[in-house]
Amino acid sequence: MPQHHRLEPPAPWVEIVATEEDWDAADPALLTGMLGQLLLIRAFEQYVLDLAKAGLVHGPAHSSIGQEGGAVGSVLALAPGDTINGSHRGHHQFLAKALAYVEPKGIDPAGESGPDVRGVLLRTLAEICGLDRGFSHGRGGSMHLRWKEAGAIGTNAIVGGGVPFAAGSAWAHRRAGTGAVAVTYFGDGAINIGSTLETLNLAAAWRLPLCFFVENNRYAVSTGVAEATAEPRLSARGPGFGVASWKVDGMDPLAVHLAMSEAVAYMRSGGGPALVEADVYRYFHQNGPFPGSAFGYRSKQEEQEWRARDPIERLAGHLARRGLFDPADVAAATKRAKDLMAGIGAELLEPLPGDTQGRRRIRPREWPDPGFAHVGVRGDLSEFADARPADRDTFTGELAERKFIDAVSGVMARRMRTDPSIIVLGEDVHRLNGGTNGATRGLKEEFPDRVLGTPISENAFTGLAGGIASDGRCTPVVELMYADFMWVAADQLFNQIAKARHMYGGGDAMPLVLRSKVAMGTGYGSQHSMDPAGIFATAPGWRIAAPSTPFDYVGLMNSALLCRDPVVVLEHVDLYRSTGECPVDDLDYCIPVGRARVRRAGSAVTVLTYLAMTMYALRAAESSGVDAEVIDLRWLDRASVDWETIGASVGKTGRVLIAEQGPMGTSYGGWLADEIQRRFFGLLKRPVQRVTGGEASPSISKVLERAAIAQEEEVAAKLAEMMI
Repeated sequence: MPQHHRLEPPAPWVEIVATEEDWDAADPALLTGMLGQLLLIRAFEQYVLDLAKAGLVHGPAHSSIGQEGGAVGSVLALAPGDTINGSHRGHHQFLAKALAYVEPKGIDPAGESGPDVRGVLLRTLAEICGLDRGFSHGRGGSMHLRWKEAGAIGTNAIVGGGVPFAAGSAWAHRRAGTGAVAVTYFGDGAINIGSTLETLNLAAAWRLPLCFFVENNRYAVSTGVAEATAEPRLSARGPGFGVASWKVDGMDPLAVHLAMSEAVAYMRSGGGPALVEADVYRYFHQNGPFPGSAFGYRSKQEEQEWRARDPIERLAGHLARRGLFDPADVAAATKRAKDLMAGIGAELLEPLPGDTQGRRRIRPREWPDPGFAHVGVRGDLSEFADARPADRDTFTGELAERKFIDAVSGVMARRMRTDPSIIVLGEDVHRLNGGTNGATRGLKEEFPDRVLGTPISENAFTGLAGGIASDGRCTPVVELMYADFMWVAADQLFNQIAKARHMYGGGDAMPLVLRSKVAMGTGYGSQHSMDPAGIFATAPGWRIAAPSTPFDYVGLMNSALLCRDPVVVLEHVDLYRSTGECPVDDLDYCIPVGRARVRRAGSAVTVLTYLAMTMYALRAAESSGVDAEVIDLRWLDRASVDWETIGASVGKTGRVLIAEQGPMGTSYGGWLADEIQRRFFGLLKRPVQRVTGGEASPSISKVLERAAIAQEEEVAAKLAEMMI
């Protein structure tokens, strides 16, 4: 018979229960402050549901009524410099953090609320209603609440989507040495999401001061916890990753406070991340003013049992028992909170003109200007005011023939020496003498604390980099080993990083550089070869740099690192071992955002291309005998295309060919052709033509791969055809 040895996880996992002695020992100011917050948040949420029922909230209203005890109990254990983020159901967490920020000594439920408290409630309500005076000028609404000054770094509509961002905030706290911690709030649905589990692992491996706060409210919309997982004690996830974990009754705000206080102390002492599971209950359905029983997935008896454990009533009972606040006081405080919300609502609402049924509408002056709809998708590039622009024809420094890959590692080393805020992270960037291609050669040895090798967890480390960028104290450079891996991190790239600036009002920068390589023609097959330019061009928020020479790589990377928008820098493996002119010792110039380069002058056809296809297009122009003008686009995103250079060329030639290697389905040239034909229709002698690969992604077979992609021969053939 084999021997069986019971294995125990190294991380502790405990349940905390507040006893009557704990209630008796609790500071009266803490308990009354809890009540003050709970009553305001409850009144706020009830008012929001009233507005939703009246059709005055455009979009969802995810009520937190019933769950406030977990938010208030946990937030009051934090310090002002700590940060939090949350999920779509985050009003209570956001308000708890914002109210604690404006009233750090606590909210007295027996007194009138001051102007700062009123201002928080007014701006939050305005944001939920989509109004201009909201924190994000109405763009965020109910699900995207952010006030960075208060440490509320953003709630999130994607289940589990904000968890990696919180890890980035925690990393930034640790690097700054402030002792601050981060807390990410999410529900029982998100505990099974890949980004959450990846981040649990990464935070544990890096010992980040991050608390994973799980609000187990029993239902992900209508699906019960027991249906979704075989282990409904969700805090069991923590020990499996080596994360210290606490389980607590979330309907007991003091118990939550005690558990969170222990978790925060553990994190501040350097213990690494923590997980707190709070058993809570949302009284209403996923969205709107009706209980879950109205939709058949919960019973009225279950709802009544949980309502009997209401956190406000529990806290009020202990206050009355200790003689600190009697039922009449609670009733008066409740009325004051409701009156406060009615007064705030009166600022935003007015009677519906001509209506005899008492209905209201949003005051017209409260709506944002429609012209604001697209403002802030990207920044205004004012950060380049003092930059030194240069291009090959204006550069005066010494040049020498260098490998492209040496330019990649060389400019990054130069920037890291001059800017201590730059960090590099990705898989194997710290090993193999500079990663899989040598792009980070020498960086780990020179900057051991700023080159971070990550687990294979694209969602987690890409989102962590987004959180670091959003924090603003560091500029992360992320390497995704192959562009195809971007699909693994697609939520973080496109829902989070790309949208954050605009979604939260347009004012906050997102300084992040994403490096990745295109490997068509190298035999790496369908899942390691894609060109993602066409995908990124359709995603608002990203800038796209596509260098084709060592000289350009230096200037474009410098611009990417200076830019306060997220920039993806694409690198083609075909170019890594190529050589070209490169500065010997001056690596400090910028190629301006939005500046293309004419690589070959001509008068018959304008060829627009980028990356390795540039050299193939140049060869095709020579071999075909067509007098083609070849333009290397260099900047590919909608906001950065050099229409001036393109227009001047089209005016000469009247013909346009867009040449790229990748499959037609995800090609970059589709939208570009459409835009050219709308902008320059009067200059064109014939429709815009395109050269792309076929429908299929490249295969491993050398013969099949070549048949699937475009190179010199395809461009030459199309050029000859266009001259007939």
